[in-house]
Amino acid sequence: MKKQIVHQTRGTCSRAIEVNLDENGVIKSVRFLGGCSGNTNGISSLVVGMKAADVIERLKGTRCGMRPTSCPDQLAQALEKALADA
Repeated sequence: MKKQIVHQTRGTCSRAIEVNLDENGVIKSVRFLGGCSGNTNGISSLVVGMKAADVIERLKGTRCGMRPTSCPDQLAQALEKALADA
């Protein structure tokens, strides 16, 4: 199931997220395009090596201020898409 996707974000400062998963649904790499580099680099570092399903459970629904979404929420959406397409 090795999977690489690019998720076009909506409602965030980042423009897209590149995600690579291995055949077991474990995150191998995450790269945000745009956004707050300290936060997005930190999120990326924290989730590498984790199962995508666990990251979705932790990050889905996270908001940024008054926005209904955030970069972590968009990452959860990207991972859901990757798992659904597998």
